[in-house]
Amino acid sequence: MAFALLSPALAFAQNCALCYTQAAGSGSRMIAALRSGILILAIPPTLICCGIAWMAYRKRNQFNEDLYDDSADPDVAPDS
Repeated sequence: MAFALLSPALAFAQNCALCYTQAAGSGSRMIAALRSGILILAIPPTLICCGIAWMAYRKRNQFNEDLYDDSADPDVAPDS
């Protein structure tokens, strides 16, 4: 349990050395561009994952509903 609570802190502590040195040596405009670039790179995968999850949620019972709809049809004779 303690490892699960400490692992995000350990993962957060490991930054890219090149990114850190570039950001530390640059001006405020470069830091703002780096931050906006991170957001631009993070938004499309997030939207794609949300879209796939939404589609899976909408279609979660489609096969079960088709199966029950076919068996409830009064025009279809039972197999036995």
